[in-house]
Amino acid sequence: MIWQLDLLILTLLVICAIGAITVRDLLSATMIFGAYSFLMCLLWAEMGAVDVAFTEATVGAGVSTILFIAAILRTSRRSKD
Repeated sequence: MIWQLDLLILTLLVICAIGAITVRDLLSATMIFGAYSFLMCLLWAEMGAVDVAFTEATVGAGVSTILFIAAILRTSRRSKD
């Protein structure tokens, strides 16, 4: 393991987590959450857990982000009354 790479990934994870919490737009929060999942994938791969990294990449960064974006696009922001 390279500790500088771990430190960089962990720093970016904290920045993504704070950004996902503080952003008011749901689409932006979803995209930041996808980046967070991708960084977690990199962290798992760097630690040697390749199967967990592949699962995180496909489910966390891929499928969940697509489902969240689809859910946001299917909702309306204003009532039609």
